[in-house]
Amino acid sequence: MATITFKCPNCGGGLQFDPASQKYKCEYCLSVFTQAELEQLQPDEAGDQSAPDAGAGAGSGTGDMRMGRTEAAGRQPAGQKNGGGEQAVVYTCPSCGAEIVTDETTAATFCFYCHNPVVLQGRLDGAYEPDYVLPFALDRAKAREIFLGWLKKKKFVPRSFYSEEQIEKMTGVYFPYWTYSCQVDGHLEAEGTKESRSWVQGSTRYTENQRYQIVRDGQMDVEHVTRNALKKADRKLVEGVMPFEMKDIRPFSMGYLSGFMAEKRDIEHGEFDREVEEEVRSYAASSLAASVDGYSNVKIHSQQTDLKNGRWNYALMPVWTLTYKDGGSGKIYYFACNGQTGKVCGKLPLDRGKLAAFFAEIFVPLFVVLMIVGYFL
Repeated sequence: MATITFKCPNCGGGLQFDPASQKYKCEYCLSVFTQAELEQLQPDEAGDQSAPDAGAGAGSGTGDMRMGRTEAAGRQPAGQKNGGGEQAVVYTCPSCGAEIVTDETTAATFCFYCHNPVVLQGRLDGAYEPDYVLPFALDRAKAREIFLGWLKKKKFVPRSFYSEEQIEKMTGVYFPYWTYSCQVDGHLEAEGTKESRSWVQGSTRYTENQRYQIVRDGQMDVEHVTRNALKKADRKLVEGVMPFEMKDIRPFSMGYLSGFMAEKRDIEHGEFDREVEEEVRSYAASSLAASVDGYSNVKIHSQQTDLKNGRWNYALMPVWTLTYKDGGSGKIYYFACNGQTGKVCGKLPLDRGKLAAFFAEIFVPLFVVLMIVGYFL
């Protein structure tokens, strides 16, 4: 199993995907490359299998994209497990040779020593290679701005949750999702009633109703019904930032992961088949029924929905995350921001000291006033 770093052809520094420009930037010489240029420069699978050092290629002027790799990576340290009981795995950084310890689902990370982004290629090979990726559109600075703006009205959050040291831990992560698409053929038969006229004869009011037979047929294209594909992630974290705007989705390329964390799926789409199909049928049926209007009353006699060309796709979606462990309770709190739309969700810790001070500031003076008024009354 190989590790990959995307090297700048000008100086050999690590390339990272920049959400603001949607291009790849070198943090050392500030060179910029488009996705098309990266694909042209990227060597094929028969390329260099060695693990060059961080300075390899510097000043070479050859224009070749360097990808450091090592086939010796992927060994499992004896007896080492992560907090969930899963075996941790050790990889070797192709830039500096340092060992990188990850869990079994991490697909992209950073080298702790040289800080180069590292993509664990074997994690996304074969059946685990994503079909699509939705690139980050918000960079770290924008995610930080959204985070601080979100906290403005949260008065009782401990200062340590949004300290500079804590904010620096904010991480861009590509989370795995399954998306379902299909075509739906719908058929509806109903009876509609319209009041045509009303009149009074003597002391009696008469109403004439007309009845209509209603038939509706329609076809609907359903695209990208999304489900979380990672067990270990907090469902509220990865689902609370949905939906994503799928108009920006692109065919998967490993380069988009450079500079970010990434996780591979550990849930297969078979777990969602029945649930998603029922959701699609229900949505299609309600949409078809909603097309029947202009009647005072509608009675549906029969309704049918048929799904065809159903297909699942595996996609990676962008999320900025920040986690916080409360020192007293040991509970984990988090902030998550959709890396494309900026939608926010989170679970915040409570600073009981701030809450007590607020109570004292507001209610103690009020209590004193009431006591004085009560005394004179």
